[in-house]
Amino acid sequence: MSAHFSDPRENVLQLGLREGMKVGDFGAGSGHYARAAAAIVGQSGKVYAIDIQEDVLKHLKLNTQEHHQGTIDTLWGNIEKSGGTHLRDASLDAVILANTFFQVENRFGLLEEVRRVLKPGGKLMLIDWAGSYGGMGPAPERVVPEHEAEAFFINGGLHKMKSFRAGPHHYGIVFTVPDL
Repeated sequence: MSAHFSDPRENVLQLGLREGMKVGDFGAGSGHYARAAAAIVGQSGKVYAIDIQEDVLKHLKLNTQEHHQGTIDTLWGNIEKSGGTHLRDASLDAVILANTFFQVENRFGLLEEVRRVLKPGGKLMLIDWAGSYGGMGPAPERVVPEHEAEAFFINGGLHKMKSFRAGPHHYGIVFTVPDL
């Protein structure tokens, strides 16, 4: 893991996952977070790695070690619309949104889908680029500042639990869905 980037294994600990939990990795990309979560939830848990790019999912599948194979399910789906992930309502303990929010076109669709799939008391972990860093991160106009991301989810009805430094160039925020 290069020093420029955040460490998924380190960051995922902020979620307080336990054995047997169900987690959605929204915009799973290379699957670093899906694998880090799988290592914690174990065989009795489930990690749904969701991406809209099928080649990304194929690659993720190939790079999933034997012992995570039963834990990680790759799902083709659209995280930006309600019902788009094909997951059941209130079926997840946690959603991971890592290095994905800055690419999202339909934030309200994403919010709706996150709220739909999370159980009451479920958590959302948002990790994103704090800046563009001379083109290492997203284009400057795509960067979503931490305060803006935070305000978006709080206005969307989630509660902020904590923020943390997710790496030298990333911020992290953990939100929770209020118990009904």
